[in-house]
Amino acid sequence: MPIQAVSSQRLYRQIADQVAELVRRGEFKPGDRLPSERELAQQFNVSRASIREALIALEIDGLVDVRVGLGVFVNAAPAANSQTALLGEPGPFEVLSARYLVECETAALAARDGSAKDHARIRETLQLMAEEVSASGVGLNADALFHLRIAEASGNSALVHLVHQLWNFRYSAMFRKLDEHFDSPQRHAEAIEEHRKLVVAIEQRDAEGARAAMAKHLDTVRAALERGWELANVPASAEQRPRATGTTAWS
Repeated sequence: MPIQAVSSQRLYRQIADQVAELVRRGEFKPGDRLPSERELAQQFNVSRASIREALIALEIDGLVDVRVGLGVFVNAAPAANSQTALLGEPGPFEVLSARYLVECETAALAARDGSAKDHARIRETLQLMAEEVSASGVGLNADALFHLRIAEASGNSALVHLVHQLWNFRYSAMFRKLDEHFDSPQRHAEAIEEHRKLVVAIEQRDAEGARAAMAKHLDTVRAALERGWELANVPASAEQRPRATGTTAWS
């Protein structure tokens, strides 16, 4: 079955469905290594981000096994039904793109319109993050609270609802699978510093600086995720294999 280019919404699901059909037809057999991410992106005529989302979905469905540093392999006993198709959730990169549109502006509004009390509540979450990481190794709950408090400081309740919904997606199975592969204590420390710079801009009522700090933070999140996912398509020996250093665990 020839691969077909796709060009509408929810691209990752369409890609995942086509790969699953290729497996069912025997064009990819159990134990086979799938083509590299770059090759798949060229064949499907889509971005590599969409390919990553499709591979994550296929792994959750049990159709493939992602072996970081080695590649993506077809499982011997793929799942009969797709869990991710039933959930119908947006992919992680879709969520990140939406967050750029919404959260850069909430940061600017928080700097311009937020009260001193609002700003103090945002700063408070930095300590909560450090404590949560120390206690559990992750800081996702405090991270979510940080971004929600920025939205609250914007003074726009509709934006608060939007940010809350976007962060609900952060707890999805696809995001959790990314964390499973690419979580890193180094990324936690980097993210706290990125959040700290954002707080400083907000407290200084520097709207443009806050917008830029949020955009830079989200750029780093995306870059970390992309660097990490690259490793899944590098055939290397155990001695040569690079370690994953990026994650979406801190967003």
